[in-house]
Amino acid sequence: MTKLSSVAANDIVQEGRVLMVRRRVREGQPSWQFPAGKVEPSESREDAAVREAREETGLHVAAVKLLGVRIHPMTGRLMSYTACEVKAGVAHVTTTGEVAELAWVAHGEIPQYVPYGLFKPVLEHLDAALPS
Repeated sequence: MTKLSSVAANDIVQEGRVLMVRRRVREGQPSWQFPAGKVEPSESREDAAVREAREETGLHVAAVKLLGVRIHPMTGRLMSYTACEVKAGVAHVTTTGEVAELAWVAHGEIPQYVPYGLFKPVLEHLDAALPS
């Protein structure tokens, strides 16, 4: 049996919006997504989410809560989703080879960025964290 690579995504909410990035290289259908990347062998899912936020957006965040884990239906990757809060920094594209752009997205705009829908625990978190 092949071991799935584990990917940690972070759900960063600030001032009523959630941070999303558009990848330069598409994996299946997703184009806009949460900042994310591979979990290194020596780190937890939450630590990977914090590291990826810093590496991709320049933000220093703290993990608040693991929202859930699943096999992504479009990429087949093992995904974990962690709610994070911003501690310092201003979001900007820091890895131009990986990320084309970023956006702070309001609750009502999410379907324009992610038309295939969100993982239920992530959606429930955003429903509670973002104004409708």
